[in-house]
Amino acid sequence: MATESFAQAIAEAEEIIRSAPHVRTEQDLAEGLDYLAGGIEACLHLARAYDRDFPFFASSTGPYRKLGLDNPDTLYFHAYLRDDAEYVVTGRRGSTADLSFQVLNGDYTPARSPDSLAAFDDRAFETGPDGSYTLRFGPPRPDPGPNDFTLGPGSAMLLVREVFSDWQTERPGEIRIHRTDRLGSAPPPPAPAAMAKRYDVAGKMLLARLRTFLAFPQWHYLDLPVNTMTEPRPTPGGLATQYSSVGHYDLAEDQVLLVTAPATADAPYQGFQLGSLWYISLDYINHQTSLTAGQARPDPDGKIRYVVSERDPGLANWIERTGHPRGFLQMRWQRLSRELKPDDGPDVRVLGFDELPGIPYYERQRVGPQEWSGRIAARQTAVARRMLG
Repeated sequence: MATESFAQAIAEAEEIIRSAPHVRTEQDLAEGLDYLAGGIEACLHLARAYDRDFPFFASSTGPYRKLGLDNPDTLYFHAYLRDDAEYVVTGRRGSTADLSFQVLNGDYTPARSPDSLAAFDDRAFETGPDGSYTLRFGPPRPDPGPNDFTLGPGSAMLLVREVFSDWQTERPGEIRIHRTDRLGSAPPPPAPAAMAKRYDVAGKMLLARLRTFLAFPQWHYLDLPVNTMTEPRPTPGGLATQYSSVGHYDLAEDQVLLVTAPATADAPYQGFQLGSLWYISLDYINHQTSLTAGQARPDPDGKIRYVVSERDPGLANWIERTGHPRGFLQMRWQRLSRELKPDDGPDVRVLGFDELPGIPYYERQRVGPQEWSGRIAARQTAVARRMLG
């Protein structure tokens, strides 16, 4: 049977979910099974989209196919490459805060992250007056132009990130890719053996992805002191002009985490989010589990005070835990024009819920139920529009 290996992989994947060390409650397990469903869908999609000769940009993650502490503010796309072929990427720049490109030499595994062979944002190439651009990826040219990028040995994937700071007003751009010598032709129809191989690949991909992103937090988060965040540091993996600060939290019902960070003028994009122990974002559509600097309400001293809490504190910058007493903390800065210093990063304090009226500018941050409902409605409509963009 062509699907036999994939069916076996699904059964093994469910065992991985059920035996994950952090599964303690029915909610933990239910979220894990939902995460598994998204992984099954994603891996089938990725296996079918794997074509290095007739590539196209596939959506790497989304609200129902989450992976790797996905950023709620980002659209992720990728296409597969051969390092000895030439590809042309054409598009039109949208109005989002950042558009970046990265060439990787493989995929994530339980033992290692792929090497970044090239990383840059749209400031590295020329665009037309209307935002249009044409990029060439391939073997080195004797006289490369500003929009020519060499594919180094082992180049296997082109990853594109489009990042929103203002969900309401910013609009995504357009992007597409083709292999230069295959445009206008068509691939041969797949044979049954090829389809069976795709199912086999999807199963292996599913197991690798689950094992990888259960191990990944141990590399970067769980050895840190709980209820703290690191100083800003270049994001691992070679991303251009991006810094991050990470941590993990463990809070009682009546405790909150006050995360205070400057609104950094030198970062067109700055965002803060929570993640579950499955190392994926929380529900960012129907709950305020993340905020960009553009969405947050800064205080007069130029700082943003995020309040991570299970109970509603009635504050504009409430970050909802949504029933997660433990989880991950992530802050990102992108499109930076300078290095970040320790004082650009977050200060983290654990408070009792009843201590919140004593934080700076408490009254200024107050919001009522009607305003809060409007904030959630704005998130829901913005994500729905963005997913169709």
